[in-house]
Amino acid sequence: MSPILFPQYADAIRDLDLAAIDTPAALPERFLLAREGKYSVHYIPFEYVNPAARIVVVGIAPGFAQWRNAMREAQRCIRAGAGQDEVLRAARLAGAFSGAIRPNFVALLDAIGVQRWLGIASCASLFDLDAHLVQISAILRHPVFADGRNYSGTPGMARLPFLREQVLRYFAQEAASLPDALYIPMGGSVAEGLDWLAREGVIRRDRILHGLPHPSGANAERVAYFLGRKERATLSSRTNARQIDASRATLLAQMAALTD
Repeated sequence: MSPILFPQYADAIRDLDLAAIDTPAALPERFLLAREGKYSVHYIPFEYVNPAARIVVVGIAPGFAQWRNAMREAQRCIRAGAGQDEVLRAARLAGAFSGAIRPNFVALLDAIGVQRWLGIASCASLFDLDAHLVQISAILRHPVFADGRNYSGTPGMARLPFLREQVLRYFAQEAASLPDALYIPMGGSVAEGLDWLAREGVIRRDRILHGLPHPSGANAERVAYFLGRKERATLSSRTNARQIDASRATLLAQMAALTD
């Protein structure tokens, strides 16, 4: 595993004036991990890895808002006298899949049978009683900014040596400790990155769940069609029903094979 960097930053996190940091450009130099060209990587206390996780939900990278939320939670815990493990766990879980995205995500996982593979009634309990079964992660553990803006996933991280090195240094080490987990990419850029890691032998290809629509509200029509809540004839031209049908069939077969 990559070394825990938190002890080097604990005092700086405790003393942060978060009110004065309102843009990525205002991030203190103390938290800069790496820089190349227009890209910069900044430390966030996201080093907690749940060793019992059977599901790993993989985003692109924490954004600036998530950096602030995590730092605020870590600061609160440090000032309350919490130990390192408690601080890191609380910081990583702060704000994870809150709001409207959560019920969509649960419905998508249940629709393909992830709850049966886990042996639970519904994936809704992954955010409550069965939280020990899930790891909320990012293929780029630490926030990446491109010209001072959140990295969007374009160009793909697997095409950029600087970002590939970040993936290998942090996420690949995390994945190596969870070899039997299912990996759920949140978006095409993450899926491309996970496929690259599969080619590198870091993750088993049959453990990557490709094809789930992103559960954000902006993707509501694709989610509704995947779940059978909207008829094909009523779809807008922006939704590729054939592609969604194919993805659903592949995911159902994949989960059936894993559950048997």
